[in-house]
Amino acid sequence: MGIKSPKIKRSIADHRREKIVPMDRLTNPKLNMTWRGLATIAAGLATTAAICLAAVLALVFAASIVVIALVTSALLAVAGLAMRARRARMARAKSSDPGLIEAHNVGGHSWVAYGYERRR
Repeated sequence: MGIKSPKIKRSIADHRREKIVPMDRLTNPKLNMTWRGLATIAAGLATTAAICLAAVLALVFAASIVVIALVTSALLAVAGLAMRARRARMARAKSSDPGLIEAHNVGGHSWVAYGYERRR
């Protein structure tokens, strides 16, 4: 592996000297049972508050999805009505004047006319 620096050797030696502390010694056995009960109640209240907040957020996001769906359906309905009105207007315009010809702009000042052959 190579030669290790003194700092690394020292930190490895310090690590080896550390004692492993069992988990049950990390808790304070002298802690009063009243405080443990209060801590348990506080943890329960915090959990309940988190669950309520999550439920409210879930309802808010579900409601926003419903609103998005309603707005989308309204937009599609309006677009459908616009297309229907356009088709009706085009049909009315074609049937109102039999001598009317149709012309399309093909760029600049150039136009292409349709329907004038029928009038001759």
